[in-house]
Amino acid sequence: MSTPWSRRSFLFRSTSAALLGTIHSAGTTGTAFAADAYDTLRLRWRDMVLGTGFDPAAAPFAEKLALLGTQATEFRSTMAPVSGSLWPDLPLTVSSSITVSYNRLGTMAQAYAQPGTGLTGSASLLTEIRTGLDHLHAQAYNPSKSQFGNWWDFQIGSPQTLLDISTVLYDQLSATQLANHLAAVDKFVPDSAVANYAGTSTGANRVDLCRSLALRGVLGKNAAKIALARDALSPVFPHVTTGDGFYADGSFVQHTYLSYTGSYGAVLLGGLAGLFSLLNGSAWAVTDPNRQIVLDSVEKSFAPFLYNGLMMDSVSGRATSRGNPRTNAYGFQGGDHGRGHGVLSSIALLGTAASSTENQRWRGLVKGWTRRDYYSPVLTDTDLGVAALARLKAVQDDNAVTAIAEPTAHGLFPSMDRAVHRRPGWAASISMASKRMGLYETGNGENLRGWHAGAGMLQWWGDTYANGQYTDAFWPTVDPYRLPGTTVSKKTLADAEGGAWGLPRPDVNWVGGATDGQYAAIGQFVRGLAGTLYAKKSWFCLADSIVCLAGSVRSTDGVAAETVIENRNLGATGSQALTVDGTARSTALGWSATLTGAKWAQIAGHGGYVFPGGATVKALREARTGSWRAINTGGTTDPITRRYLTLWFDHGVDPVDAACTYILMPGATTTATASRAADAGWLTVLANGNDQQGIVVPSLGVTAVNFWFAGTVGALTATAPACVLVREHGDGTATVCVSDPMRMQSGFTVTWNRPVTSVISKPATVTSATTGSALTLAFGDLTGKAGATQKIRVALG
Repeated sequence: MSTPWSRRSFLFRSTSAALLGTIHSAGTTGTAFAADAYDTLRLRWRDMVLGTGFDPAAAPFAEKLALLGTQATEFRSTMAPVSGSLWPDLPLTVSSSITVSYNRLGTMAQAYAQPGTGLTGSASLLTEIRTGLDHLHAQAYNPSKSQFGNWWDFQIGSPQTLLDISTVLYDQLSATQLANHLAAVDKFVPDSAVANYAGTSTGANRVDLCRSLALRGVLGKNAAKIALARDALSPVFPHVTTGDGFYADGSFVQHTYLSYTGSYGAVLLGGLAGLFSLLNGSAWAVTDPNRQIVLDSVEKSFAPFLYNGLMMDSVSGRATSRGNPRTNAYGFQGGDHGRGHGVLSSIALLGTAASSTENQRWRGLVKGWTRRDYYSPVLTDTDLGVAALARLKAVQDDNAVTAIAEPTAHGLFPSMDRAVHRRPGWAASISMASKRMGLYETGNGENLRGWHAGAGMLQWWGDTYANGQYTDAFWPTVDPYRLPGTTVSKKTLADAEGGAWGLPRPDVNWVGGATDGQYAAIGQFVRGLAGTLYAKKSWFCLADSIVCLAGSVRSTDGVAAETVIENRNLGATGSQALTVDGTARSTALGWSATLTGAKWAQIAGHGGYVFPGGATVKALREARTGSWRAINTGGTTDPITRRYLTLWFDHGVDPVDAACTYILMPGATTTATASRAADAGWLTVLANGNDQQGIVVPSLGVTAVNFWFAGTVGALTATAPACVLVREHGDGTATVCVSDPMRMQSGFTVTWNRPVTSVISKPATVTSATTGSALTLAFGDLTGKAGATQKIRVALG
């Protein structure tokens, strides 16, 4: 199941041969064929991945092209073909070295083919590329060799780059060279690679395999190969209920137990965008009606996790540990903004194979995301390839496209234990774990200390502030025991604790929530990794804030347990002020304090935190030094230092039923934070223990309870574990949202002790509804609803 940290599609790599040049001149050694349908596809692929209609002397292309020239010059100067290697630092006895060697040749091919690189059309460079290709064929990648090391290098990484080089240098390769390349691909990506939808041939991996089969068919003029590639895509499309793929609620899972929209999902989207566009209108067009599920995923699966150009970490798995793309040999895009930019390019490309209505709307989304990414401007991202830059600039320059704003909405994804809350000016994500979803993923030496990411990590971003919070070396420098929002034991854990590929999964079922599409009640039964921590966590996502509860916190690990309110990355030199109850606290590094009876705190330029009724909160300013190598064996060893401001509740050593409550107010000023803290009637905590957690916010008409066990809390009663969110509206109606996060209830009732005159609408899962002085809803079997919200609209008495 292992897949290397370099795993990227052609749309995402900058130093691979995927984004190759625009020169296509016939050479005396070229393979001559009469123009036919295969040539049409070959030229379409080249144009699609290389970019068209751009000015190589203008920004942002001039910088990218110059960078290609610089990289190619470095690679050609160090290339030294000898037995066992093409570059001295890449022994061909290591599978990844084969892929990286092809990628370096790909960079050289780009520099040869693209204008403005300083090496455009260089005869000596072409000779060196061809020599390198022949050397790799003879030494490492030919039909007589056997696969070793990581399967991905032989079946995806190397063949993709080799086929792209073969496409761009098609007229400069001899018939023998082309035949050699295709024979090698046939050996390692045979038809049998897609015979069964299982193992490493699912999801994004299957799309990558199909891409190699399709291009091999195009270059070799083999209709059967292209048809096989097209048909083998079909198992990727339908919704799944377990394992890898898209779920009906918009979730995307890879490696069976991991939320992966932002990494594997992004690769899948990019690969399908390329293949849909390549084959569109040809004899091999993808016509499976289920392809609409992929098109729908743009707004159902990807858009919810894109915010002002970045892709949220909560759905990017071990990719968060990969750092700056220029610091590694593969050249993947790193960081939340880099991942987001690649997805934007894929969406723009997919639109060319979608309906005109879909394409126009998606271009509006892309234009909005691109314009709002002030932290890492998309069109200055030289880690994007020329084609991606050209595609995105074309959207920006299209006056017929209107930029679409970020939505105000809540997205709940119970099939991957994730939630996204979007309000005017900010967005937040919550990462959870259960029997169905891993706490974190490690593997291939990556993400060695992501242990607690699924223990309720709460990340948030502002619209014009704090968008570099997790981009700016957060993961190699943050205290991994104090990820924001989590409740954890401070028990020391080993690197890669729990095992690789999503193995650490807590033995709990109650994880999920209910939402009306704007507000939400979310809960997680937390069990600690490799320890005894036990806690109940709830998040009530509201108009300008998130109410956070931790209850029944228990542990016998012999160390402290903590609930982390916040852990803000202040950057390399930041000293943002912390104000507590109106008093500014020290900005000195190393400052720490126990804030007894604190009612509120505010971090300048970030947001506010309210502690209803007062609480004892600990605070720390510190400079933390780390490296990408410490969390990812493929990262750099360069030391990085960032400053942090951390707030947390210390539950003590081996706590028994500890609890805490706080209100997160992203973007709130000191005035707004103090005002909320002074309004004692704004929030009532109904329960915060082992059996239930619930709140009432009268000004918003919200009553919400997570029933860990059956019982009565305030005006709500549930006869079985359930999540209930009630929202009264100003028009005399209310919405009652109910879910079965455990997916185990074959029947139960929910009663709201509030006069209700009638039920306006209800799903078929409601078997009876009694109105009058109270509302009683009887639900049938919800075990097959995958934790989805059941929404009932009623008229109030």
